[in-house]
This record gives sequence, C-alpha cells and structure tokens, in this order.
Amino acid sequence: MSLDRSQTLELFSRMLRIRKFEEAIIAYNPVGHLSIGQEAAIGGACIALRVDDYVTGTHRSHGHPIGKGAEIKPLMAEIFGKRTGICKGLGGSMHLTDPSCGVIAESAIVGGGFPIATGAGLSIQVRGTDQVSLCFFGDGATNQGTFSESVNMAAVWKLPVIYFCENNGYAVTTSVAKSHGQPEIARRADGFGIPGVVVDGQDAEAVYAVTMEAVERARSGGGPTLIEAKTYRFDEHSNRLAIPIEYRSKEEISYYRRERDPIILYREVLVSRGLSAEVERIEAEVAAIIEEAVAFARESPDPEMGDLWDCMFSNPINMQPFEGQD
Repeated sequence: MSLDRSQTLELFSRMLRIRKFEEAIIAYNPVGHLSIGQEAAIGGACIALRVDDYVTGTHRSHGHPIGKGAEIKPLMAEIFGKRTGICKGLGGSMHLTDPSCGVIAESAIVGGGFPIATGAGLSIQVRGTDQVSLCFFGDGATNQGTFSESVNMAAVWKLPVIYFCENNGYAVTTSVAKSHGQPEIARRADGFGIPGVVVDGQDAEAVYAVTMEAVERARSGGGPTLIEAKTYRFDEHSNRLAIPIEYRSKEEISYYRRERDPIILYREVLVSRGLSAEVERIEAEVAAIIEEAVAFARESPDPEMGDLWDCMFSNPINMQPFEGQD
C-alpha cells in the first residue's frame, strides 16, 4: 500500500501548492482560514482518492480542493472575488467547490459537511458505484450533533464514507483537552462499531497509508472509518482574527514550525531517496503556477449583477410552449 515514485512527487507538489497558494493569499489578498501546517494531512488523504471520489471540506477550505487536484487559477480568482473564480467570485474563501474533481461542498458552518458527505455515501450505495466519500472536519466539529447523527447512519447502513478529522489541537482558542470529555477523537468510533485510527498528521505517507486502508474497506462494502490526524495550524484560526489572549505559547508554535513542518519533513524524505532534482523542479513549477494564478486573478473581471440571479437556483423545467400555445 505504498506510493510509487510519481505519486510521491505528485503528493509533494500538491502539498507545496497548498502552502504557496496560502502564502500568496497572505501577500496579496489577506482573507480566510489557512491550512499552513496541515498540508500533509490534506495531501496524504486526497492522494488516496480517485478523481470521481467525493470530498467535503470545512471553513478552512483552501487546501481541500488543491489537495484533490483542482486547478489553481479559478481557486485564486475566487479568493480575489472575480468572475473567473470557481464560484464566479460569489462563494469566497469558505465556500470553494469543484465538482470536476469531486469537491462537492465546503461550508462555513462547523459540522456542515457531515450530512452532505454521508448523503453522498448513500447516493453511492444506491447507485451501486464503487466510489467513496471523504469528509474533512476539525476537532471542534465532533461536538456538533451532526457528527453523531451522520456517523451513526453511515455505520448502520455501511455507507462508503471516510470521516477524516484534522485535529489541530484548537477550536479557535479552546484546546481539545478543555472541550472534549474524551480528547482522543478516534475513540469515538467505538460507540458506532466502526474502526477509529490515529495517525501522525505531519507524516504525509503515514496519512496516505491509513486513508488508503479506509478507502479499500469502504469500496468493498465494509462501511465507514474514523481517522484522526494529529496536525497543527501554524497561524491563527483566521488570518483576519486578532486574538487578545495568549492561548498557546510561542515555544509551542516555534517547535511545530521548526521541527514539524510537513513540507520540510516530506522534502527531506524525497531528497533522501535521491529525488533532489525532481523536488527542485517541482518547487520551480509551483512557484510559476502560483505567480500565474495571481496575475490571472488580478486581471479577471468582477462579477456582474446578473450572476446573482443565475446562481440563486437551477430551473429543470422545460419552458417551451405547449403545442398550440402562443
């Protein structure tokens, strides 16, 4: 269940695209909840999926479509609020979606993805395909009622859903230890009779391995799995949020930036395998991709008023006149 050479390089490229995309956001258009520090959890999970597998994301949403392989230019244009954006500039940072690569929903509502991902799993079962649905969520979302309701339904009906918790340790400023009676989130799986797995969320290939196992179980009709990836966000809950209290120490943040940066860790792994030239090529390619995406977004037109009407609803009714009707 290991990655081949091309897959490892693609994984590194996706992780780096997430990082550089968000660094560009900070530099040019500071908005949103950043995934910096969590790239291995996202990339490792998504590389285990097929293009036609479904993903639901969270309000920390930039990384998920990039991790799934979405085009960068429309995502960047969306952040800039432009008409060429993936949602015509009307969705914004917390509502990115790209059905072409299986990203069906991202929501600013904490816990909002659980019912959608579970419904996608039910759709897969009813249609008889071998797709899977992967639901990204944070540690804070597990205290929402939608978590228990959705996981229980998936467990009872053996739906092909992977519930993937990016446990970065904090719900805004509240630590997991202060908000969870059972801080080991993976152990909640016991109450639903499904597997619960803990993985180092800074180790991209370890994340891939446990996700791939869950994917294979789901495809074969074995039902859902709960994965808890222990990860860390380097920045604040939102890069526009001024936190008046010190809820985590500078030493803690420094340790993760210095010792547990997933980009650096995976780069070192690839270099140790003799892939230095390939890594440097990817770094140059990603830098160019991000630069082109920023230029594309800046030069793109703003949304038009008519876009609001078009995006409000889809009319499936054939409005052709009846025979003999004027």
